[in-house]
Amino acid sequence: MMTHTTLDVKGMHCGHCKASVRNALRDLDGVSEVDVNLDTGKVNVHYDEAKVQFSNMKDAVEEQGYDVVGQH
Repeated sequence: MMTHTTLDVKGMHCGHCKASVRNALRDLDGVSEVDVNLDTGKVNVHYDEAKVQFSNMKDAVEEQGYDVVGQH
C-alpha cells in the first residue's frame, strides 16, 4: 500500500545536498517519489509501507551526513 510521509532534515544547504538526500531515498526498494525542499528542510516521500519503513529512510539520509529530526 502506497503512503506518504514528510521528513524534517537538518544540514541541507545546496543542490548537492538535495541530490544526495533524494538519491539515497530513491535507492531504497519501495520508495517511488522524493521531493526535497532546501528552504524548509522538508522531504516528501511516497513509498510502499510493506517494503520500506521510516527507520530505513532515516538511516539512508543519515548515512549521507544529514540529520532527520522529525517526521509528519
